[in-house]
Amino acid sequence: MDGAGNQRVVTPEYMFFEAPRTRSYITGSEAANEAVRRANVDIAIAYPITPQSETMQQVGELYGEGYLKDYYRAEDEVGAFSAISGASRTGVRCLTASSGPGLMRGLEVIASWPGHRLPLVFLIMCRAINAPLSIQPDNLELGYMLLTGNIVLHAENQQDFFDYTLAGFVISEKCEVTLPVAVAVDGFFVTHARGWVEMPSAELKLPGRDGYSEAVPMIDNENPPIRIARDAPIQKSNFISYQMHAAWQQEVHAAQERARPWVARYLDELIEVTNPEAETMIVASGSAVSQSREALRRAEEMGTKLGLIKIKSLRPFPREELRQACRNAKHIIVPEFNCAGWLNREVRATLYGCADLHIADGPRVFGGITMPTEMILEWACPGKQGR
Repeated sequence: MDGAGNQRVVTPEYMFFEAPRTRSYITGSEAANEAVRRANVDIAIAYPITPQSETMQQVGELYGEGYLKDYYRAEDEVGAFSAISGASRTGVRCLTASSGPGLMRGLEVIASWPGHRLPLVFLIMCRAINAPLSIQPDNLELGYMLLTGNIVLHAENQQDFFDYTLAGFVISEKCEVTLPVAVAVDGFFVTHARGWVEMPSAELKLPGRDGYSEAVPMIDNENPPIRIARDAPIQKSNFISYQMHAAWQQEVHAAQERARPWVARYLDELIEVTNPEAETMIVASGSAVSQSREALRRAEEMGTKLGLIKIKSLRPFPREELRQACRNAKHIIVPEFNCAGWLNREVRATLYGCADLHIADGPRVFGGITMPTEMILEWACPGKQGR
C-alpha cells in the first residue's frame, strides 16, 4: 500500500515525453503489469486462459498492493466482458484481458463495447483458435477484432506492450474518441520472453478518468441507464432500426478516425519505416516485425537492401502513411502468424490503384510456430540466399 499511496499524478505528456526512464529486463507480462501500475486503474476483471493468465495474476498482485480499487475473476469470458461493460458505464477506469478461444467466446460482448462508447483497455495475448487445440501464438483472432469497432494496436515487443498499454487508457478516454482500445501481442513470443523496457518511475501515475468529459456521459443519478438505452426506439419499427443502427455504426467508425492524431502522438506515429528508398518492402505488425528486422540485416550482408514498414495501429489503419511509405516500392511481402492473411488484405485494399507494385500473398506460418528468417528472405530475395 505504501508504494501506491506515494504515487503522484502527472499529465500524460509528462509521463510519456518528459519523465526520466530507467531500463529493466522483464517479460511482456511484467511490462503490461508495470503499465497498469502507472495507469491509475480503478478495476480489472478477467477470466484465466493461457497465455493471458500470468499477466492478470500480476495485476491481481497490484490490487493487493493498493494500486487498484477492485479486482476479481469472473465466472467466464462472457461474464468478464459484460461486467467490465457495466463498470465502464459508471465512469471508472477499466481493464480486462483474454487470449484466443477466450476472446472468441466473448466476441459478442466485445463487439458491443464500441457501440455503447465504453472507454476501457483490453489486453490480447494472441493464441491459436483453430482445432486441434493449441496454446501457441497464432494471431488469427485479430482478423475478427478488426471488424468490431474497437481501436486495435499490435505491439512488437515488451517495450511496445508497456507503452501501448499505458497510452491506451489516455487514447480511449479522449472525448472525441470514447472507444475501447485493444492492445495485442503475439502470445509467448512477448508475454513470457524477456526484453529491455524503459519505464518512467513507478512513483508516477496518470490522472484519473473524467467520466463527465466523454462522448456518452457516465451513469449516475442525472444520467440513469434508461437515458442511454437504445433498444426501445430501435424496436419501434424497421425504418427506425435501420436508420439508428446505420448512423451509430458510422459514428463508431468516425470516432476511430478521430483517434488517429492521438494514436500518432502517443505511439510516435502509426507506422515506423526503415530504408524508405528500398524497392522491396516488408510490411509487418507484431512479432513478425522483429523477425523482419533480422531479415533486413541478413539481406544487407548479401548486398541487398530491403525496407521495413512496421504497422503499429491496425485500427485506425495507417492508409495514407502506408501509401507514402510505399511510393518507391516495386515488390511488397507481408509476413504473418496466421492462415488467413488479414494484414495482407488490409495492405492490398489500401494500396489498390495507388501504386504500380506487386504484393505477394505471404509469407505465413500457421499454428503459432516461429517464422524462420530464411522464409522471409526466400520471399523477399528469391534465389539470393545461397550467395
